[in-house]
Amino acid sequence: MPDTDTPMPSAEADASSQGTDPSSKPFYDLAKWATKAPEGEKLISTAYGDKVQEDLKFVENKPGVHKPDAILVADDVTRHFGGIVAVDVKHFEIERHGITALIGPNGAGKTTFFNLMTGFDKPNTGTWTFDGKDLASVSPEKVARMGMVRTFQLTKVMSRLTVMDNMLLGAPSQPGEGMLRSLFPPLWRRREKEITEKAEALLNRFLLYKKKDDYAGSLSGGQRKLLEMARALMSDPQLVMLDEPMAGVNPALKQSLLDHIVSLREEGTTVLFVEHDMNMVRHIADWVTVMAEGKIVAEGQPKSVMNDQAVVDAYLGSHANIDLGDDSVLEGVE
Repeated sequence: MPDTDTPMPSAEADASSQGTDPSSKPFYDLAKWATKAPEGEKLISTAYGDKVQEDLKFVENKPGVHKPDAILVADDVTRHFGGIVAVDVKHFEIERHGITALIGPNGAGKTTFFNLMTGFDKPNTGTWTFDGKDLASVSPEKVARMGMVRTFQLTKVMSRLTVMDNMLLGAPSQPGEGMLRSLFPPLWRRREKEITEKAEALLNRFLLYKKKDDYAGSLSGGQRKLLEMARALMSDPQLVMLDEPMAGVNPALKQSLLDHIVSLREEGTTVLFVEHDMNMVRHIADWVTVMAEGKIVAEGQPKSVMNDQAVVDAYLGSHANIDLGDDSVLEGVE
């Protein structure tokens, strides 16, 4: 934690340094300082957030609209399961460095779309590119090495490995994994130390450091979600795709996790997430895409999409913003 007696750099100066040297501010500092600062301190930087908001300000709120600086682009992607059309996306783009929310009812095709983009499933038709590179027929592990990683709705932790071992598995470029090189510690010891320090910092960031020597199988469902997200960051991805990151997370940790997601943007990472918690979507999303019956049916700024009564009624429910504990909601219902 930075010394409170030391003045923080201005947002403008830090934005400049971060643009030329992303490592100038460690990610574990940004997690604490990117969204809010203690009294008397300044934010480290909101440069990426400001840029994304400015870029998207003039983008038309309609399905399949083009973005000023798209990092992921999909065209005519379809996936059929027998006679059921799970995904039918004509055109979809994600703004670089932005936080995009993909929302819609259960069964809308959101997770299937994630699977298609990351190589875990194959579409019937369509093309898609990541940072200008064609991803058709690219395996999931190669997609991850290219800089696009995802988490799962049902967590995929290695239950019989420790939390720390799970983290270390997510790190790329480990020379000690080779059989011959493993016999010569000087060839891999330095790298091993680097990734261990990085894993410890991430575990501390996600409040899992005290669990680092526990088996991952002993964690709660919410802690497994946090571990999977932390492990995804071990590879320093350009794009993180989070499938319902808040599901099962202790309410006391939700605000902390929100801050972590926003801090990813200020590190230069693009975020696409699926979520049913509309308060979370309103709080952190720069752009909202609505999916229903496999199709993109609406896009726009969060406020615009949330206030679209047709979207609310058809895809979020007509009582989405009403306390269902209030008996007046049931008046007139037979």
